[in-house]
Amino acid sequence: MSKFYTKITSRLQKFIEVQKIFFVATAPNSGRINLSPKGMDSFRVIDENRVLWLNVTGSGNETAAHLLENDRITIMFCAFEGAPNILRLYGKGKEIREGDASWDELIQLFPETPGTRQIFDISIESAQTSCGMSIPFFEYKGERNELNDWATAQGKNGIKNYWENKNQTSIDGLPTKILE
Repeated sequence: MSKFYTKITSRLQKFIEVQKIFFVATAPNSGRINLSPKGMDSFRVIDENRVLWLNVTGSGNETAAHLLENDRITIMFCAFEGAPNILRLYGKGKEIREGDASWDELIQLFPETPGTRQIFDISIESAQTSCGMSIPFFEYKGERNELNDWATAQGKNGIKNYWENKNQTSIDGLPTKILE
């Protein structure tokens, strides 16, 4: 049976902190839903109704485009080891980029990561757990380094060129404003 919460309880926070992967979903008012797996040491619970996610340069920038149009975001964690559980966090998100007023304070909460693009600051409106009994077990073997290696090889200028060529619009043509 699913259970709803109005906040991230200490039990939910402990569950979040041991997960190696999470999924982010956003959608424009009209167009494709984006659902992406995320990893690395890129998620922080700030308090019972606020989380941060450090986003790195990737093939698209859908979350930024969608949150500019509407601020809805869902984050999902699944237990792939231990007791079965699925946790969804429903909230409203906003993008924070280097140069924004809170950037210097918030970036300190994360390890230095090549290709860092933005931080998403998410106000949690509700959380939901469900059984997760159909989720298979998977063995965690470690982090992949290919994205960090690629970003390091690009350097800051190469990353900005990539943003200019690949990250300015969503797959549905919505602006991301990555270079503004």
